[in-house]
Amino acid sequence: MAESKASSMFGAGSAVLRGVITAPLEHVRRRSALAKLDQPDSVNMIIESEIIPRLLMAHANGLDSAKTKGARPINLEEASRFALLPLRLEAASLLEEVDVFMANGASVETICLDLLAPAARKLGEMWETDECDFLDVTMGLWRLQEVMREIAARSPNELGALSPPRTALFSPMPGDHHNFGTLMIEEVFARGGWKSEALVKPERRELLDRLARQPFDLAGLTLVRDCPSAALANLIRAIRNVSANPHIIVLVGGRMINENPDLARVVGADGTGADALAALELANGLIRAPAAASLNLR
Repeated sequence: MAESKASSMFGAGSAVLRGVITAPLEHVRRRSALAKLDQPDSVNMIIESEIIPRLLMAHANGLDSAKTKGARPINLEEASRFALLPLRLEAASLLEEVDVFMANGASVETICLDLLAPAARKLGEMWETDECDFLDVTMGLWRLQEVMREIAARSPNELGALSPPRTALFSPMPGDHHNFGTLMIEEVFARGGWKSEALVKPERRELLDRLARQPFDLAGLTLVRDCPSAALANLIRAIRNVSANPHIIVLVGGRMINENPDLARVVGADGTGADALAALELANGLIRAPAAASLNLR
């Protein structure tokens, strides 16, 4: 009976999901074998730019707007233990593990960002170091995505309290093709009630043209690789000059900024957040502050 229930819950579309997840990994394995490229982070780049965004974005029409304040956090020890489970547990059993976290107060948002995404990264690291084989990592990633689909199906979407919804455009720094952070923060803002969009691998002209054509309330830049601060400052000035919204808010984030948060001020941004949730909280505060000032003037 239990086996039948698991089959009905996780069976639909499983062959398609396996194909979606397997294809990029097969591409990297074949390229490495034939070209013998010395690219130790090749699979991790695929997981960051292809697998995890799919994992997080597959539920775009299902996840709720998680109320993270007061939610139970997931610590590093718990995340590390869970990261090994997709290698040995089937999707139904993996979901039971996730249910324990949720029953103890972890929000859907925390499950996504602090449990499932790190587990996907761990699988990529283990494959690169030959701690697990191709089939193991493929099935592990498939199980994680099935868990995501199930918790999404249980959680009806509820937009946040912003009315009308504010608009935001997120983009990696032009030339930086690591778009995981961009897609993740766009998803967090969407669940927080914003009407958000993300550009993937944009050219500078494409980014500026998009901002010139639509009056976004906020532009967010993510930086994974280091870039000259002068180049970032120049881009932020260009964003403000061309934006159809003369009061646009510009936030910056990513590893480079996290290592030196003062850099956000130096390059002319309105601020930064240590993670996607902190950035959302900051943006909501910045949006409401001018409105409150306007009311005080009346």
